[in-house]
Amino acid sequence: MFGEKNKSILMEDSPNQGFHRHCSDHPEGTAWFEFHMELPSETEPFQLDQAVCSHGFFMMAPNHWDPLSKTLTRPLLLHNPSSSSSSSLLVSLSQRPQSLAVRVHSVHFISPQQQRHIKAQITRMLRLSEAEEKAVREFRSVHAADHPNRSFGGRVFRSPTLFEDMVKCILLCNCQWPRTLSMAQALCELQSGLQNGLPCAVEGSGNPKVEAEEFVPKTPASKENRRKKAPTKGVLLKKKLELELEMEVDGNLQMDHMFASSSDTTLLGDLEVLRSDDSCCQFPNEGEYFDHTGNFPSPIELANLSESFLAKRCKLGYRAGYILELAQGIVEGKIQLEQLEELSKDASLSCYKQLGDQLKPIKGFGPFTRANVLMCLGYYHVIPWDSETVRHLKQVHSKNTSSKTIERDLEEIYGKYEPYQFLAFWSEIWDFYETRFGKMNEMHSSEYKRITASNMRSTRKATNKRKRPSQKCQ
Repeated sequence: MFGEKNKSILMEDSPNQGFHRHCSDHPEGTAWFEFHMELPSETEPFQLDQAVCSHGFFMMAPNHWDPLSKTLTRPLLLHNPSSSSSSSLLVSLSQRPQSLAVRVHSVHFISPQQQRHIKAQITRMLRLSEAEEKAVREFRSVHAADHPNRSFGGRVFRSPTLFEDMVKCILLCNCQWPRTLSMAQALCELQSGLQNGLPCAVEGSGNPKVEAEEFVPKTPASKENRRKKAPTKGVLLKKKLELELEMEVDGNLQMDHMFASSSDTTLLGDLEVLRSDDSCCQFPNEGEYFDHTGNFPSPIELANLSESFLAKRCKLGYRAGYILELAQGIVEGKIQLEQLEELSKDASLSCYKQLGDQLKPIKGFGPFTRANVLMCLGYYHVIPWDSETVRHLKQVHSKNTSSKTIERDLEEIYGKYEPYQFLAFWSEIWDFYETRFGKMNEMHSSEYKRITASNMRSTRKATNKRKRPSQKCQ
């Protein structure tokens, strides 16, 4: 396919569809297929960098944001996520004056149905649905007057699928931040290996230890693994309590998860940046991307793996059991992600409790994690809180906040923005981080690792912490 010579073609779809298709060959023979998506016609122009660089998930594999070309690149599915197939291709998003240019790498053509699936995933990631547009407009109308200079525009970046969002929440628990990044990277590398037929251990089959050793992760182990000491009784008791609380006591979740990175390697590193016909829009060459990182694995790809293999292969520890139970529940029909998405379509407050009740039985999803998942689904009236939220209120608002008073303090500060309390809180958090570390949309991925809870507590300038990227969760 890639060696074929194909003349550029331009085909206009119906004006109501809002995109056109453009297929071409790079002079070196790399094929690509491009179509455009219309952007929301709102008073304040849509900005791709603002929409993407608004939540730490954009920094986690397999996402890659290029601050120079202002392009988001990652694999996306070519089909409905519930399909048994898991075919995906590398997709790049870049902004043009009135549209998003969507380039699908390594193909001359994709079908209209595949375009719709890709468009739906992009719409979800950037929150471009009508309901989300309404929330953005209403939040800005009540918040912009108080804080006109903040970069946060009301969109919270999320994953193309709810499953990816839920798994990434699990990866944030009870570990140092570099390990969170490593686990996300390892899961994507696992997906690439599964697609290429590399050996793995299926539940109830063979020797998972041998098979896991044959499938060595490319992502290096984090420094924390080299400094392990024999656990004391106090440490063991603490760990037991943490597990019993379903990961809700971890201080890393709320704040540090904003700042995932490829701390060991830049996902697209030295890959060539190609210019499209429009000089304002740049795209990376897909080149070696899938040599290092695949897509985020689907429930079907994970469901039949053994827990011991998954834990060892991706350094997940106890999280492997939670992720497998989630994947198996989805595959077996016990957990209906489509139903959760449908119930949350208009973020009706009447559905909030119903959604929470459906998430509650899922192992690993306690109150804090559930609230975060519901935020991903478009509910902004509840602020998920943990020790980092307490730290922020103490540091920024001079509150003597504790676990007993935090809900009262949150209501006092952010209640006037109802039902968008979380967006007001997040706008403040994001502004606080950007004031200290610089604009997220301009930051190289190698710098993400220095934005940690420990650095937030430091009285010294954050730039002095660069030589200490690995900070323990507080």
